[in-house]
Amino acid sequence: MEPVHSDGIERAVTRAGRYRWGIVALLFMATCINYVDRQMIGVLKPTLSKDLGWTETDFANVIFFFQFAYAIGYIGFGRIVDVIGARMGYAVAFVVWQIAHIAHGGAYSVTQFAMARFGLGLGESGNFPAGIKAVTEWFPAKERAFAIGVFNAGANVGAIVTPLAVPWLTVAYGWRMAFVVTGVVSFVWLVLWLVFYRRPREHAKLSGGELAWIEQDPVDPIEPMPWRRIATIRETWAFALGKFFIDPIWWFFLFWLPGYLGTRYNLDLLSFGPPLVAIYLLSDLGSVAGGWLSSTLIARGRTVNFARKMTMFICACAVLPVLFAQSIDNLWVAVLVIGIATAAHQAFSANLYTLPSDLFPRAAVGSVVGIGGTVGAIGGMLMAKYAGYVLDGIGSYAPLFYVAGSAYFLALLAVHLLSPRLKRVDAK
Repeated sequence: MEPVHSDGIERAVTRAGRYRWGIVALLFMATCINYVDRQMIGVLKPTLSKDLGWTETDFANVIFFFQFAYAIGYIGFGRIVDVIGARMGYAVAFVVWQIAHIAHGGAYSVTQFAMARFGLGLGESGNFPAGIKAVTEWFPAKERAFAIGVFNAGANVGAIVTPLAVPWLTVAYGWRMAFVVTGVVSFVWLVLWLVFYRRPREHAKLSGGELAWIEQDPVDPIEPMPWRRIATIRETWAFALGKFFIDPIWWFFLFWLPGYLGTRYNLDLLSFGPPLVAIYLLSDLGSVAGGWLSSTLIARGRTVNFARKMTMFICACAVLPVLFAQSIDNLWVAVLVIGIATAAHQAFSANLYTLPSDLFPRAAVGSVVGIGGTVGAIGGMLMAKYAGYVLDGIGSYAPLFYVAGSAYFLALLAVHLLSPRLKRVDAK
């Protein structure tokens, strides 16, 4: 079904305000915190390896348990947010991951770090199911890709903040206190979320004009779709297989890139901050640009199918130069190539994340995102093991960059084969 557009509604919402973008700001903040907590172990990898005597395989095993918990938690939180809603689902996830994050400060062994990472992965897995559920509740279909791109950009801001703030905290107070301080301060977000977030119809500060804008699409069924139904729909697996191919690449960039820059270009804890900041600034632009491009194509009359897939194809092409990253001797040329690849990933991801809300009723979005996240985390588990094997075995990042350069074409192929027209699922 096509969205119902009304010039009267658009004029009304322009006059009435844009409260829904305040919701996106909260989602952006949470995603930023999520990625600070997630990326700290990558930034601190050289320090932790030196202090605790880790090998590449030890580090890979710690990451593996994060991914394992992420796989379990993603599918669980996807269902939880469909049942109890985005507000409380997000709050529960946030509390779990912050407690686990702070616990890193008391870990001394690989096993203890793996346990803390397991708890972190379990809680952090709720971020995107709850965030996308919130966007689905607060935005009409034609704005969702852009809204998701904006809040997903918080991942890159978190990735920028981490190499700037964490090395300073570590040098000043030690890496253990860095985990504690960042965890405690983050609880300010939870207070803001519980105070300001409600469903649109339950929100006292939302104007009638903006509510009409939000609800302009055809009404979806409110009853959650059963698991057995969701799991048999091809579009569920179009999204899930897309995640399987691209999520491991982002994990690779997030967890192994600081170590790669340090090894390849002789950078230390304080000096690899600027290159990482440059890479993730480019990623931020990509996240917003990917949502903007597909939304603009739709606004100009192209189908959702064309807009999403063409944007993803352009992104897949932009990643290709990363195949040669290992052979680039100049640091800043490598930063440019890798930064374009991470930007393309974020643009691709913003459109992939929009597919559940494009294709499924609102009541099923969290569950579909959960299934996709679990499948993506399984891919991340495989990537972690592969990275540890390659780096301990041959000591070169080249095979990992080869995988990164090809994954996006495989993801787009899977989406297209399983959903050639991106036809909306019939809830009945």
